[in-house]
Amino acid sequence: MSVKPAAPSASFSGPFALGTLSAPDQEPFPGLVLPEGRVLDLRTVFGDPALTTRRLFERWDEALPRLSALAADGAIATTDARDATDTVEATATTAAWRSLDGLRVHAPVEPRQVFQSGANYRQHVIDLEVAQRAPDDPRTPEAARAEIADIMDRRAAEDLPYVFIGLPSAITGPYDDVVLPSWAEQPDWELELAVVVGRPAYRVSVSEALAHVAGYTIANDLTDRATVFRRDMKAIGTDWLRSKNAPGFTPLGPWIVPTTSVADPGDLRVTLKLNGETMQDESTKDMLFGIARLVSYASQTARLLPGDLVLTGSPAGNGMHWGRLLRDGDVMDGSITGLGAQRTRCIAEATS
Repeated sequence: MSVKPAAPSASFSGPFALGTLSAPDQEPFPGLVLPEGRVLDLRTVFGDPALTTRRLFERWDEALPRLSALAADGAIATTDARDATDTVEATATTAAWRSLDGLRVHAPVEPRQVFQSGANYRQHVIDLEVAQRAPDDPRTPEAARAEIADIMDRRAAEDLPYVFIGLPSAITGPYDDVVLPSWAEQPDWELELAVVVGRPAYRVSVSEALAHVAGYTIANDLTDRATVFRRDMKAIGTDWLRSKNAPGFTPLGPWIVPTTSVADPGDLRVTLKLNGETMQDESTKDMLFGIARLVSYASQTARLLPGDLVLTGSPAGNGMHWGRLLRDGDVMDGSITGLGAQRTRCIAEATS
């Protein structure tokens, strides 16, 4: 199936977003992106040729006000009202704005750590449990669903989030092809909201946690269902290295939208289409543990660093639920309210 690559689109909420982009045959650069599709290379503005988006988050308290001012100046220039401001910075940067057209969009940040939340959407867990129940389970699907729903409600009220570690090497760009490994028998999609850490967080409380979040982006946390559970060592349980961390198994982006432009991350629509057919379409309201609880929980053990990601879990509508897993030529279109959209094509790994 021939698929036209998605053209980069600056469809996000708020006055600006951050991304990592590159012109043909040039090094990637951290970009300030405006909704009308113009980009500013921040290396020149900040006077740092080695600047990356992660380094911006390392000085987020200083960078955010400056980014907001740059975006405001850029918006004025867009309306041909350059004389409405006389700031030196605005004059210096007006000529540096360029069109998004022709630029490659990479994953918006290179994190040092990736924290992944599992079993965090009520309906998703219910669907998976029903789909994967043993053949000799005496319960009807309806009875199993009701029992699991009750367990989920108790878990949200009484238990702790389930968080494990992912590899940064699994991250790829929002429009890049995804290679399905030859050993992956049941590759599945998991579109989810990703939290980007802006300030170091260690043993922070739930009430403090959101102050350590810089912004939000989109992640598709692909999973090979056949290798989630170890068949040879059942007592050990899950094998997240094998099932989730193949190269390119985490398409990320396209943009990081600052928290100031996301009114309620607890009520965003997460939508994934497979070859144009809607598979996931759920609100983040269905999360068992909200963003603050996830960030706080992860920080009780690990020190969260600027640019790190906290993936918040996948809502209902995965391939196991539909009885349809990923295969060569499939195209996934993923979007989250106000954060933009990504498109990735699945390519079967070439075997010799």
